[in-house]
Amino acid sequence: MEPQREWFEKDYYKTLGVPKEADPKDVTKAYRKLARKLHPDANPGDAAAEDRFKEVSAAYDVLGDADKRKAYDEVRRLGPMAGGFGAGPGGFNVRFGGPGGPGGDLGDLGDLLGGLFGSRRGGGSRSQPRGADVEADLRLDFADAVRGVTTSVGFVGDAACGRCRGRGSEPGSSPRRCPACDGRGVSDDNQGLFSFSRPCSACAGRGAVIDKPCSTCAGTGAERRPREVKVRIPAGVRDGQRIKLKGRGEPGPPGGRPGDLYVRVHVDPHGLFGFDDGNLTLTVPVTFAEAALGTDVRVPTLNGSAVTIRIPPGTQTGRVFRVRDRVGSDGADLLLTVEVLIPTELSDEQRAAIESLAAATPEDPRAHLEI
Repeated sequence: MEPQREWFEKDYYKTLGVPKEADPKDVTKAYRKLARKLHPDANPGDAAAEDRFKEVSAAYDVLGDADKRKAYDEVRRLGPMAGGFGAGPGGFNVRFGGPGGPGGDLGDLGDLLGGLFGSRRGGGSRSQPRGADVEADLRLDFADAVRGVTTSVGFVGDAACGRCRGRGSEPGSSPRRCPACDGRGVSDDNQGLFSFSRPCSACAGRGAVIDKPCSTCAGTGAERRPREVKVRIPAGVRDGQRIKLKGRGEPGPPGGRPGDLYVRVHVDPHGLFGFDDGNLTLTVPVTFAEAALGTDVRVPTLNGSAVTIRIPPGTQTGRVFRVRDRVGSDGADLLLTVEVLIPTELSDEQRAAIESLAAATPEDPRAHLEI
């Protein structure tokens, strides 16, 4: 990632009117709002608006790209230190060299700054900013979350302009390769051994010139409207889990990559079943007598049928029985947890029976706790 000279001189966050900690979505919104307001097509003959439009485009070219933004933030953080190596006519100059060279031997610091600023001659490549990521919420029925489902999620957001299909130019016309930068989107400023790259002033870093901007999107290639995206929800999705759909977020500027869509899933609870570690769960209450003597218990399954399980004599509270393949989802089983119910109110007959049982039970279950 090659920093550009303007990075040391210009506060791109201030240019877009966003705080330094602004998330990508807010950065993109701020850019689109300013682009529509300042676009030359909306301000014919206004040179000041055109210059401001170029500044906004240059700022978004950096802040709209995660890698460039990270490098820009680091350059701004190191700016005062880096500036100690000399200020040139452009406001900043960096000199490097080995022993006896123009900048002396900077050792590890020279390697650090050389890697940060780049040390190649000529060349230059353009990395278009990407669109903002989008988050959308999706509510699922419990059974669909367990089994998996293909559905659609709706939200309101930027999408490719329906009039120009995201190209930014009026139908019947096409963007043309920028003659100033030959479509690279950057121009190089050679400084001896090193080269600084800056957004091309003729095309604002896009690599293309739009002679007839789209009347709907003012050349941004996007418009805000309701969207619906199909999403495949995997079996066993958890409440609150996020699913990433690459490239289904907001579109980037013409020629740029779209952002990603993150779907946050909200699963409606079930009245009987739970879901844990990939398996369906169900609590099965039994009486003290059933747990002690053993019994057959009929329990429901998620697919609407029922299954009978054998509770062996002496079953304790918390014992889990596994019923294979009763969920309707590959690899998920039904786990039944036994809960022995202790009556809270006893009839005289029940109390007498339990007292008789206690008298006939000489074992002390707490003998091992005695000191």
